[in-house]
Amino acid sequence: MLPRGRGRGRLKALATGLLLLLLLLSGLYLLSGALACEWEARLGRGEGGAGAPLTPLGPTPSPALKNPLHFHLVTDTVARSILETLFSTWMVPSVLVSFYNADELKPEVAWIPNKHYSGIYGLLKLALLRALPPTLPQVIVLDTDITFASDIADLWAVFARFSDKQVIGLVENQSDWYLGNLWKNHRPWPALGRGFNTGVILLQLERLRQVGWEQMWRLTAERELLTMLATSLADQDIFNAVIKQHPWLVHPLPCSWNVQLSDHTRAERCYSEASDLKVIHWNSPKKLGVKNKHVEFFRNLYLTFLEYDGNLLRRELFGCGGSEPQPEPGQAFLPDMLEALCRHWPGPMSLALYLSDAEAQQFLRFAQASEVLAARRDVAYHIVYREGPLYPVNLLRTCDIDFLPAFSLYDYLRTSIKELGLATRKAALVVPAFETLRYRLNFPTSKKELLALLDAGSLYTFRYHVWPRGHEPTDYARWREAQAPYRVEWAADYEPYVVVARDCPRYDPRFVGFGWNKVAHIMELDAQEYEFLVLPEAFAIHLPHAPSLDISRFRSSPAYRRCLQALKDGFHQDLSRRYGAAALKYLTAQRQR
Repeated sequence: MLPRGRGRGRLKALATGLLLLLLLLSGLYLLSGALACEWEARLGRGEGGAGAPLTPLGPTPSPALKNPLHFHLVTDTVARSILETLFSTWMVPSVLVSFYNADELKPEVAWIPNKHYSGIYGLLKLALLRALPPTLPQVIVLDTDITFASDIADLWAVFARFSDKQVIGLVENQSDWYLGNLWKNHRPWPALGRGFNTGVILLQLERLRQVGWEQMWRLTAERELLTMLATSLADQDIFNAVIKQHPWLVHPLPCSWNVQLSDHTRAERCYSEASDLKVIHWNSPKKLGVKNKHVEFFRNLYLTFLEYDGNLLRRELFGCGGSEPQPEPGQAFLPDMLEALCRHWPGPMSLALYLSDAEAQQFLRFAQASEVLAARRDVAYHIVYREGPLYPVNLLRTCDIDFLPAFSLYDYLRTSIKELGLATRKAALVVPAFETLRYRLNFPTSKKELLALLDAGSLYTFRYHVWPRGHEPTDYARWREAQAPYRVEWAADYEPYVVVARDCPRYDPRFVGFGWNKVAHIMELDAQEYEFLVLPEAFAIHLPHAPSLDISRFRSSPAYRRCLQALKDGFHQDLSRRYGAAALKYLTAQRQR
């Protein structure tokens, strides 16, 4: 998972007090996980937390971070890998994260048959006491399919209204499910009246331990399963069965703290205007597609939260820029290029997308609607969230979005890698680059067709008219006649597109914006004595687009060019430290230009 921004990422969060959270996830697309948060009464503990949209329907944010956060996340190994990257690159002040293994909790509930679509993960809330540190006195548990429309601190304040015996705070269920009259022969689990919904739970953890919660829910579940055979609503059935037997455990919450949009909801009785809404719970399997007369309002509220700029959680980013950020060329024609790439490249792809929060949501909608992308199961999308005015070109490497590979390139590369023994050989395969100035091009299906277009003036060698030094060493005249791969030597400013083993040097992330991003990488490959082998049947074609904002700055701003020169000097110094006297040739070549 790539980080958000140039090595800095963030999750959006609702933070309105000193709160502590725990999130149960198995992968990022679990729609029925749970989120728990604790409000510490004393600031000295230094722990806090808030709702965060870690799933497509996660607790939604307010763009204001006011207090320390401590996230306690129960995840599987896949989700942990992704979330650790997100949090470590988020760099919001005063955010701590602790992880717990969901697989260790599964045996606690795996014995319970469950018909709910959430599977075993819908039961994990029952085992929270096993996951959370014993020092935590209180938590708020939230399903991940909720939208916060209010200050979570107000919900935390409800703890002060609990009696000495009450340990669980819940909102009444807003459908007739537990009344047993939804259809003929409907037989729900026992509940107190309408029962309670467990999408939002306030838990007094210390009191739960004192009353023997784990033994209580286990005995209740075992008894009811003798006749019910399985749960229908996962943990909610067991919570309600316990409360039916021990009604003194529950503290009823105002219904506005869990406005439920289930298929049989009667939630409209709970609100008359928007100000009445505090938490919206998308507890239908249809989620945003549920049928409800107010669903457009609820959906727009959720989508508005999704498109908030997560950078606003950073204290240093509250200034106002002098101009609106301009889209990079990659964003300008991203949809068309992605579908074209899928047609040209039949193999796996890993795509790094540099987008704002709003653009990320637009891309998600495009990807879900695209038949071409939907047909692929081997394309990974990594969103790096937009941060600052400079395009982080080397963070996003390895290939530009404005190139289309030859239709045969994927299979040809696989064959060449094997025939040339790249598994045991330090070599970089050079893919000759061409360009067209035409927005519509009959893409050549072979080298013969490409040469015909080249001779007709429909194609050119890449940047021959503005930067010939960049690709001159590829020797296009030799390539025209070549029948076998041939070796070329490094030269100053050489920046071909290459295929290398994954253990090659990384692109240097200091180079942002325009200039020297690929040049520096090729230089280091040469310093490590890689061979450069030009493939005779390989090619890629650059498609036209408007100039990027960064190249315009490079051309017009002496200060920009001075900054780039400073980065070059620093790179040369680092190269000399790593490779000694062998690196002097690069500095000499640079000075002779």
